[in-house]
Amino acid sequence: MRLPEPVVLSDGLVAEIEEDRWVPGSIVLTVDGTPQSHVNLRDPGDLFFEYVRRIGHVVDLFRLPGAPISALHLGGGAFTLPRYIEATRPGSRQQVVELETALVDLVREAAPLPKRASIRVRHGDARAVLGRLPDGMRGATDLVVVDVFAGSRTPAHVSSAEFYELIRPLLTGDGIVVVNATDGAGQGFTRGQAATLRSVFGTVAAVGEPQTLKGRRFGNVVLVASAADASSGGGADLDWLPRLLAGGPHPARMLVGRELDEWIGGARPVTDADASASPLPPRELFDRG
Repeated sequence: MRLPEPVVLSDGLVAEIEEDRWVPGSIVLTVDGTPQSHVNLRDPGDLFFEYVRRIGHVVDLFRLPGAPISALHLGGGAFTLPRYIEATRPGSRQQVVELETALVDLVREAAPLPKRASIRVRHGDARAVLGRLPDGMRGATDLVVVDVFAGSRTPAHVSSAEFYELIRPLLTGDGIVVVNATDGAGQGFTRGQAATLRSVFGTVAAVGEPQTLKGRRFGNVVLVASAADASSGGGADLDWLPRLLAGGPHPARMLVGRELDEWIGGARPVTDADASASPLPPRELFDRG
C-alpha cells in the first residue's frame, strides 16, 4: 500500500497516515502521534476504535435499519463514520466540517471517498461553520456527531452551551447529538459536558467502559442527547439506548436518569465564560515504545 507523505497542519502538528499491521487493508490517521481515526478500506462497516463502535451502534439503532439519514459531522478525521453511514445506510446525505484542509487532502489521497456517496466537506472551524450553514439544514438534520480535536484535546469553544445552542435548531424533531468526550481522573470535563448537553437538549445518556466512567482510567465516553418532547411521542426517553450495551464493545455501562444525575453530581453546565479544553491524555497512553 503506497501512502502519502505526512503533512504539517495549521497548528504545527503533524498528520500522518499509516498502514495497520494487524488489520489487513486498513489505515490509521495519527496527529502528533495520537491515533485519530481507523478505516478498514476493504470493509467500511468494520469499526475498530471502541468509542467509534459505540457511535456506530447509535447510528444503527436510532432509525429503521438501512434507512437513509441526514448527518452532520463536526470533525472529519479520516471520515470513518461518514464511510460507515454510507455503507450501512446508502443514500444518506452527509456533511463534514473540518478545519484542516491539508488533513482532508491527505485522507482523500490515501483513501478516496466512495464516488456514489453524498458527502460534502465544508472547510473551517466547526463553530464558525455552524453559523453559516444553509437554511435548508434547519430542522432537517437527523444526526450531529461532535468529534472535534486539536491534537489530542477538544478545544474549549466547542464545549459550551452556546456552542450546543447552535446545533439544536438544525435537528429534526427526534434528531440526536452524539459527542465523543475524552477524560481521566474524576471525569470533570465529561461530567461538565453531560450537564451542558442536558441544559440544552433535556435528555442525555452516557455510555462507556465502566472504569472510564468511574474516573479510574483515561478514555472515551460517548454522550447521546435528544431534544425530542416525550409528550409528543418523539422518543425523548431514547428507549432504544439499552440495546447499545448488547452490541458491545464490552465491558460497557450506560448512565441515564437518576444514575446520570448522580454521576454528574455538582458539575455545572459550561458556558463560553468558563469553558476549557479537555485534559491531555497521559503520555504513555499512545507510547509505542
